[in-house]
Amino acid sequence: MAGQQTGDSALVGIRNFRDVGGLPAAGGARVRHGVLYRSGHLAHATEADRAFLSGLGLRTVFDFRNATDQALEGLDVELPGVRNVNLPLNDPADGAEFWALVRDGSLERLRAELTEERTVRRMIETYREMVLHRNAEHGEVLRALSGGGLPALVHCSAGKDRAGLTVAVTLLAVGVERETILADYLESNAPHRRYRVRRGRETEGGGAELHPEVARLLAPLFDARAEYILAAFDQIDATWGGTERYLSEGLGVTAAEREGLRAALLTG
Repeated sequence: MAGQQTGDSALVGIRNFRDVGGLPAAGGARVRHGVLYRSGHLAHATEADRAFLSGLGLRTVFDFRNATDQALEGLDVELPGVRNVNLPLNDPADGAEFWALVRDGSLERLRAELTEERTVRRMIETYREMVLHRNAEHGEVLRALSGGGLPALVHCSAGKDRAGLTVAVTLLAVGVERETILADYLESNAPHRRYRVRRGRETEGGGAELHPEVARLLAPLFDARAEYILAAFDQIDATWGGTERYLSEGLGVTAAEREGLRAALLTG
């Protein structure tokens, strides 16, 4: 896979890193290697991780976490010559009580409140809400990428939901098929890429393993499931009638910006 070609197995403190390059696009083109990367947060990057990232020639790092995420996980490490853009894709107050339950709730409360059906429904709604209410942010990302912001790394906490949807939107804008985007999205389920859930006083890379039942109850939150990203696509179609109007009317991306994005991201 593309991410393996860029050394993600060598990263210690960063989860779910990969190069989006190599994916096929319309007209026989492909996404260039070495221009767009995705990952989980960079707060726990080691010195070796920093050296690896510094060698990528990044111009921009987009952090889609909110202030609560950053307080919990830490701020990104600084990389020389890189513009860091914090662009939260959800409000810290949204679901604060729910996430407190996830982090600190007793097993009894988790059993009562985190049923499979309820949790999956919540995740689907999260993706739909991002499509409906984070258009300014997604438009800003696309304009930055088309206007000289590449090479770029986009990330959230796990590199799955907020970063996953942003990568999906970017790929839609350059003509990558939805089936291909879905397959790339599901790569976040690889065991070495999955987010290490923190509960109580546990820390990333340390602390006890999750109780097996807790891990099962939390799985819908930390899985990359097809129904999540497909719900986003469905919302695009329901609201705008398809990708083209979503990009032009929803995100406000111009034809010239789309062309600049294709020129920057695609080869062949």
